[in-house]
Amino acid sequence: MSNSKQSGSLRRYILTRIALAVPMVLILLILVFVMMRVAPGDPISSSQGGKLNATELAARRHAAGFDAPLYQQFWDYLKSVVTLNFGTTFSDRRSVRDIIIENGGATLTLTAGALVFAAVIGIPVGLLAGRYRDSAVDVISRMVSIVSYASPVFVTAPLLMLAFGTTSGQASPLIQLNVPTQTHILLLDAALNGDWNAVGDIVQHLLLPSIALGLLILGVFIRMIRINLIQSLQGDYIEAARARGVHERHVVARHGFRNALVPVITVLGLQVAMLLGGAVLTEQIFNWPGIGRQLIDYINQRDYVAVQGIVTVFALAVVVISLLIDFVNALIDPRVRY
Repeated sequence: MSNSKQSGSLRRYILTRIALAVPMVLILLILVFVMMRVAPGDPISSSQGGKLNATELAARRHAAGFDAPLYQQFWDYLKSVVTLNFGTTFSDRRSVRDIIIENGGATLTLTAGALVFAAVIGIPVGLLAGRYRDSAVDVISRMVSIVSYASPVFVTAPLLMLAFGTTSGQASPLIQLNVPTQTHILLLDAALNGDWNAVGDIVQHLLLPSIALGLLILGVFIRMIRINLIQSLQGDYIEAARARGVHERHVVARHGFRNALVPVITVLGLQVAMLLGGAVLTEQIFNWPGIGRQLIDYINQRDYVAVQGIVTVFALAVVVISLLIDFVNALIDPRVRY
């Protein structure tokens, strides 16, 4: 009976979160739509470089639907989101969907690399800081957290490039040409084809951008793990385990560490959103061939259609990732379902 109740509560929680996500997505789409309309510059005039006269410009605006009422433009925008058909760019006449598919894998790889870096460094450091509170390790970890919070990408990325610039940027051009495209994720494609030289080359060029981007959330990992472990080790159940003679190492590993991780998973969605935002600047600085670099290029070209499509995908990705993290959190900690 208890299992059926738990599965029922999980089902209700999932349905509730999905229902709450619908108005959130709608609000995001409205914001994207409005921002694109109030942005300065005429995408058609910018893309044509002033080569068209007034009649030709009016014809192009009509063909693009820019002279339609706003409600009609918004309805067309909603249909493009549902069908994932974001139109064709003005500047180079490419499908926005193809651009996102071809370059999204590089951004996904960079974001995953930054997340792995922050977790591999932040979790052990946070555990040591929480376990040995007010020790030298704790003081150093807090200093690292402060530096991480105060180190934006536009500061850390150029410094890393100055120090280790020979291994920055995208994979070697020869590697990119020789790896068959299957998933549009170059690292995964190279691994699937058993080309380990290409894998090594890609990882080498991925390292610095991942570190620069991962520093954005490293301090969050350290601080939250530290605080949550300290609170967990002060709980009554921890004292009860110690009273039963359980070894301190097992107390920390089995009880304290597990409970310290749950709040970190809860805020992981916000951190992924921060990483996606930081990836735009990171890709530009390191010449990483992701969708963020494409976004900046199209912003400079005032390519309204491309910018709207890419920003929409970013917004939807954040919502979907947040939902997935909520579901995982509900599986790990049943208390959040009620």
